[in-house]
Amino acid sequence: MNKIQMVDLNGQYLKIKTEVDSAIAEVIGNSSFIKGPSVKSFEENLAQYLKVKNVISCGNGTDALQLALMALGLKEGDEVITTNFTFAATVEVIGLLKLTPVLVDVNSNDFNMDITALEQAISPKTKAIIPVHLFGTCANMQAILKIAKANDIKIVEDNAQALGADYRFSSGQVFKSGTIGDIGTTSFFPSKNLGAYGDGGALYTNDDALAKKIRSLANHGMETRYYYDKIGINSRLDSIQAAILNIKLTHLDDYAKSRRQAAAHYNEALASCEFLITPKFEDESGLQTHVFHQYTLRITNGKRDALKSYLANENIPTAIYYPLGLDKQKAYAAIIGNNKGCPVSEALTREVLSLPMHTELSNDQLNYISGKILEFFKK
Repeated sequence: MNKIQMVDLNGQYLKIKTEVDSAIAEVIGNSSFIKGPSVKSFEENLAQYLKVKNVISCGNGTDALQLALMALGLKEGDEVITTNFTFAATVEVIGLLKLTPVLVDVNSNDFNMDITALEQAISPKTKAIIPVHLFGTCANMQAILKIAKANDIKIVEDNAQALGADYRFSSGQVFKSGTIGDIGTTSFFPSKNLGAYGDGGALYTNDDALAKKIRSLANHGMETRYYYDKIGINSRLDSIQAAILNIKLTHLDDYAKSRRQAAAHYNEALASCEFLITPKFEDESGLQTHVFHQYTLRITNGKRDALKSYLANENIPTAIYYPLGLDKQKAYAAIIGNNKGCPVSEALTREVLSLPMHTELSNDQLNYISGKILEFFKK
């Protein structure tokens, strides 16, 4: 059995090595390293995959979030609601733009934004909502969209962990995650479901005016070269990364299938353990599907840390996403507004444990991981 890794990027690369190496060589051969033809091609191909009008690539997922909020023209002190249980980038960009983050709790079953908490957090200062599609499944966009429309609030979807997931409205309409709100953002960090071999990110929108503004903001505020209409930033996806992503995009649905198969294996193997809550493939409404960026357990008997140590001793890597809610982080204490507490998030920080999840997991590895977890609880 091969060494178990949280993410096996090399194993994935070896399966597409010929395609990737050829794409990289082509970029080097034409020497169009910045804004080359591979960038334009990738943006067009991703737009076609997502069924969205505009894709604007950028330097990384954090830049994508910042550019989205900049494009909405929010003013200092405006409130942006997002979830407490997520990676720091979401709140980080709100703070950098001198906006006020309002953090709401999440559901215990899918770790996404709690709709009741969202409704209670709305104020006259609320100008945007950032639902985070955590671990590979969509937030309840049908409810969020209804709330946003009723209150004239913009939606920026943080889709860094759920690219490729489907969201079905009760009407039967199906959309790709990230394409439902005003702007969707994503990250191409190497470990993501669609990962580059370096940093990268993108935004997507059906609003042509917003897309034009985002392109300008990502290019120093220029529309015409050397004429600066607004203060922007320098954020771009380089041509080599775009060429790699173009290849991997053609495999994205297969990657999702492999992840779902691995998750199903875990779920079946661990179903008998009373101290574990395994992730669901769909929520009770059947609206959200899962592409398993992470496979995250809840350990309910207080032995999460002991299990993590036990598995490490058995050469099984695990991770805690996340050990602390953003409302407890020192960096954001002074800027968080209207914080009513997030008890579910707080409980999750003590319970969650993510297992190895990637496209190269073998049945032997999955059986070994599951077996060792069950062995721990039998002691």
